[in-house]
This record gives sequence, structure tokens and C-alpha cells, in this order.
Amino acid sequence: MTVSDSLEIANLEPAAWDLTELLPEPTEEVIVERLASIEVLVQSFENRREDLSAGMGQEKLLEVLQQYESLVEKVEVLAAYGYLWFASDTQDQAALDFKNRIEQVLTDIQNRVLFFSLWWKQLDDEDADALLPPASQHPDHRHFLQNLRRLRPFTLEEGSEQLINLKDADGMDAVLTLYSMLTNRLEFRLEVDGEERVLTRDQLVANVYSPDPDVREAAYRELFRGFETEATLLGQIYVHRLRDWYSENVQLRGFASPIAVRNTGNDIPDEAVETLLEVVREKSPVYQRYFRLKANWLGMERLRRYDLYAPLAGSQKEIPYSDGVSLVLDTFDSFHPELAAKAEQVFAEGHIDSAIRKGKKGGAFCYTVLPSQTPWLLANYTGRVRDVATLAHELGHAIHSMMAAEHSVLAQHPVLPLAETASVFSEMLLTDRLLAEEQDPLVRRELLASAVDDIYATVLRQAFFVRFEIAAHDAVRAGKSVADLNALYQAELEEQFGDSVEIGPEFQHEWISIPHIYQTPFYCYAYSFGQLLVLALYRRYKEQGQAFIPGYLELLAAGGSQRPQEILAKVGVDITDPDFWRGGFAVVEDLIDQMETATR
Repeated sequence: MTVSDSLEIANLEPAAWDLTELLPEPTEEVIVERLASIEVLVQSFENRREDLSAGMGQEKLLEVLQQYESLVEKVEVLAAYGYLWFASDTQDQAALDFKNRIEQVLTDIQNRVLFFSLWWKQLDDEDADALLPPASQHPDHRHFLQNLRRLRPFTLEEGSEQLINLKDADGMDAVLTLYSMLTNRLEFRLEVDGEERVLTRDQLVANVYSPDPDVREAAYRELFRGFETEATLLGQIYVHRLRDWYSENVQLRGFASPIAVRNTGNDIPDEAVETLLEVVREKSPVYQRYFRLKANWLGMERLRRYDLYAPLAGSQKEIPYSDGVSLVLDTFDSFHPELAAKAEQVFAEGHIDSAIRKGKKGGAFCYTVLPSQTPWLLANYTGRVRDVATLAHELGHAIHSMMAAEHSVLAQHPVLPLAETASVFSEMLLTDRLLAEEQDPLVRRELLASAVDDIYATVLRQAFFVRFEIAAHDAVRAGKSVADLNALYQAELEEQFGDSVEIGPEFQHEWISIPHIYQTPFYCYAYSFGQLLVLALYRRYKEQGQAFIPGYLELLAAGGSQRPQEILAKVGVDITDPDFWRGGFAVVEDLIDQMETATR
């Protein structure tokens, strides 16, 4: 692969990102100037209220919508800077102050421009249809307007919507910020090579992949020790999160259930989500079989929950950052040069924060701000093969956004279940690359096991998180305690693993360490959806070869400009068919069969 002149991979080291493209510097002068320019746009847009009527005509509506689009772009930049700065150091008071200040300003802006979407949702169907711009000329704007209409049954009058925005800004949003601050300030201690070290969560969790069972157990015990110190407080935050979610969305807005809120936002039918979750539950014995086999390969009578991600070959291979980046980019290039070129931009423009720092947000994510900008990536690179896979995953997200960059900011983002398509596909490309280059059968088995472990973590684990959430929302409404939620989570673990895995009592607290169930309720089934979808798509790629690629790239380029069922129908996918989801598990069974055969 030819690397662009702007990117020197050989000397690449983990570093913090460059946010100056969003804001030159967060000085008071710069902030006031930026807010003043946005205020001008807001006032101008507020003056359009008088233009809104059923008889305004398509051209006038398009003018208003394009003005709204320009305002959204300006607002998104400031919001992104606040989020990314805070994510880079959750203990930085200046970052927190900026984030809080901008969130208050943006809440005010949101309330002031709310009249437009409310007016549009309240129009009669006949009047709305007459105003829709033609799909041939303005497909993104038409799709955006049609998408707003889907929420019409759940939209309140303007005053109530404004009150909810105000309530969230100083209420639940503030509480969730506290959750992030509390969990990201936790310090963990673990003895490594005879020396006790103070670690971040990501550094600690890297040890659950250790070949030493005592180290794996110690890492998990220390993780939950840290979280148990705040368990009462974190549990109460969750209880109030669930009460707030139900009172607003079910009691006030009229959604049929707590999860229906997410399904509607994702534009995925309730039936499809129910089918997905049921098939995952039905197919949990596939993984129970794998865990029994893994216990045998590890020389254990039964796998402990501490050993779930234990390596089979005992490899402690570390991959320098520059080598990991090179491997990922080369893998993308082998599939299609356009993917590699887009991924390179992330590094060349300094849009990735991959260094380990105390206070930095744990895990990894990709943040798309505007179609005209390369996305920003956060990772915590510790040198493991899994960190390379994480790079491939998050760069896949960035590629997805950049492939859809021709669309409006109003239609670029795919819905959550489709948002995992490129990321998971990229991981699978990397796994195939590693398998192709490895000749040692035991190491190949390890690579296969790593892939199966990752699929477990993305499909079964995430779906059971959602099953817990459904049960937890019911329990909180019934007045159950945090202790009752612990018992519910334990019950889900027992159904998930059956008798194939021994589960220590400390794992009942695991749910309080899962940020998604706090920040974005029911988000996690998007991972299961995306992984099983990609397993099916990847099988087609292996069968069709190069003929598959144009359709795949077209899927990515669609972004969020069409309804998900429309996008998937083009590649022959019916998400309400349980056999489609079962097909994904057939791929997993095939991988397990390959590992079992290799050991005979």
C-alpha cells in the first residue's frame, strides 16, 4: 500500500487529537464571538415563523429548511468541541465548565427553533405531502422531513417540549454527566510482574485477556471492587434514569413501551427487534457449547466467568502502535483502496486520540460532526491484538461517515443498527487477514477463538444487556430496589451461560459499569443487529468476491438518507425473518466447528 505523504506511519505514536478545526482555542473571546454568530442565525430563523403555513409552497419551505440546516451545522461544531474536550479529560474543570455552558446555550437554541419541527409534524398529511420537495432534486431534505413526520404521534405542544428540554439540561443530562465523571475518575490497583500498579479502567481490562488465570480473576475482582465503592450512588442514578425515561416517553409522549422509544428512533419495527432478541436467546446454546469446548482446551473442568476471554495459545504478543495502524490500513487497501485512503485522513489530520491518560474517557468511539469534516476517533491503545481490532472497528465507523459525506448533515448519519455495519465488517477483514498470514495451527485456533469471543461480546452479551434493561424498566416501575436489579442481572447471566460457565457473585454488579444503559437506553441491540447483519453480508462477500464490493460501498454511501428497511432490501435482507438472524449464528457455528476440527 502506498501511504500518503502526509502520513508517516513508521514513526507514528499514540497521541492526543487536534480539535482546532472545530475551535481555534477555547478562550472567552473566541467563545463569545462564535456564540454571537450563532445568535444571529437563530434570530434570523425565528423570523421565519411567520412564513410557515400550509400554503407557503415547496420553494419557500426549502429555503426555511436550508436555513435550519446551516444553523444545525454551526451548533454541531460547538457541541462536538464540548463533548470531545471533556472526553479527552473528564477531570478537567475547564472542559467541564465549557461543556456545561454550551449545553445550556444549545438547550436555549433548541427551544427557540423548536417551532419549525412542531409545525411540520402538526400539519395534515395532505398539506405535508403537497409541500415535500421532489425526491429527484432534494432527496436528503425530503427524507429528513418525512422522518420527522414519523414522530408526529409522540410530539407534544411547543410549551411542553420546551419544558422537557429545560428539564433535561439541568436534570437528567447533568446526572448522566456525574455518572461519567464518577466512573472515569476510578483508579484500579493490580499487581503486574510483582509490582502493584495504579491503572485506568482500559489498562485494567486489558488483563482479562491474560494467559494467567489468577491475573484474569484479579483484574475482574479489582474492576468490580472499584465500581462497588460507588454502587449505591450509581444504582440510584440508574433508577432515576429509568423513572425519567418512562414518565416522559411512555406517560407523556405515548410510546407503547420504554424500548419502543429506541425502536422508533432507529426506525426499526418492534417486531424486528423482538425477533432479534428471541433468536439470540434461542441460540445461546451455540455459545454454551463453545464455552464447554474452551474449558477443555484450557484444561479446566468448567469455564469461570473470569476466563471468558482467556487466550488459547498463551500469546502475550504486543503490537506497536505504528505496526497496528499499518496493518489496519493495508487490510483496508486490499479490500478497496478508497477505504484505506479515507482511514488515512483520520491520522493525517490529527483526528485521533489513542494515548492512555488518567481521566480520559474509557473505551473507544468515533464522532462524526459534519459531512465536510473528517470524523474524530477516541481509543485507548495498550498494544494488544484486540486494540488493533478496535482501531479497525472505529476507523470503519469513520469510513462509513466519509462514504456518506455527499449527503446533508440532516441525512448523513445511519440509524444505530446500521451504524455498526462498516465497523464490524472492518474487524472481520482484519481477522481474515491475520488468519491468512498465520501458518501455526494453534495460533490460527487462537485467532478463530478471538473472533468468536468478539462475536459473543457483540451479539449475545449486548442482546442480554437489552433483555436486562427491559426487565429493569419493569422492575423500577414496580418499586423494586437496586438489590432487586442485581438479582435480575444475575438471572440474565444464568440464562445466557446455562451450566457452561461458573459465575462469581461479584458479577451481579456488572450492569452499573455499562455506560450505554445509562446514557442511551436500549442502544446495545444495535451491536447485535449490526454484527449478525455483517456476518450474513460477509458470507456473501466470501461467496461473490469482487462482485460484492460495489453494492457494499453503495450501502455505506447511503448513510441515513433512506429508511433502514429500504437500504437493506437492496441487499436482500428481511429483518423481520427469524431465519435471517439464525443465518448469522450459522457462521458462528462454522467457526466453532473449524476450531474443534483443528484440535482433533
